[in-house]
Order: sequence, then structure tokens, then C-alpha cells
Amino acid sequence: MSARAHASCVVGIEASPVVVEVHVGKGLPGMDLVGLPEAAVKESRVRVKAALSACGYELPPRHVVLNLAPADLRKRGATFDLAIAVALLAANGACAPNLLDETLLCGELSLTGELRRVRGVLAQLVMARARGLSRAI
Repeated sequence: MSARAHASCVVGIEASPVVVEVHVGKGLPGMDLVGLPEAAVKESRVRVKAALSACGYELPPRHVVLNLAPADLRKRGATFDLAIAVALLAANGACAPNLLDETLLCGELSLTGELRRVRGVLAQLVMARARGLSRAI
């Protein structure tokens, strides 16, 4: 099972597009995060799992691979939490993936599932419009 969601990374005063790809497959339960993430991004695994659990969603005991593409762009901050959570839900069949192709998702998740603000939202919205995305959360 796979899913993808659109996010972005602020570099200076501009945002660069990032695609969050999720693959749920066979193997020992766990979560691998690849794509040049810095510490705050690596910690998103813990925030996302806690937030989903607090909202009543339990992930099946499967192996999850999260890829933040492009791999050569250093990912910083907690802005990927929402995109990772929604892509995980879509890959596990808990939400319909039909609008993910045209939606930018950016935001930090609290451990209770509340959405927190992130920096650089205006730059992310400008990038989203230029890439043809029609909505943002």
C-alpha cells in the first residue's frame, strides 16, 4: 500500500516542493524515514504516531517507509508532520487519497493531534500555486 502527499521546505525566503511518499509493507513493525531529514523531521515519526493514536487511529503492525523527495534537499523543521500523517492514513485506507494530488499539507502536530503553525506559510502557498496545487491545509 502506498500514498503520497505534497509538502514543502522553506529555504531562505523561498519554498521548495517536497513529496511525502509512504509505503506500508511486510516486515517487522517500524518506521524508516529517508530523504535527508534533520533532527526535527526525524522526530516527526514520534509526533505523528502519538497524534494519530490520540485521534483514534491505530497503525497496523507493518513496516512503514517514509520518503521525502527530492533526496538531495535537506529537510528542516516540523512542517512535514501533517503531510506524513495524512499520507500514512491514506496508505492504510483510513482516508480517501483522491484530493492529495492537488493539496499542499503543512503543519506541526501536537501529541494530542492539534495542528500547530509553522514558519514560511506565505512562501509555501506561493510555491503551491506555481506548482498547480489548488488547495492547502
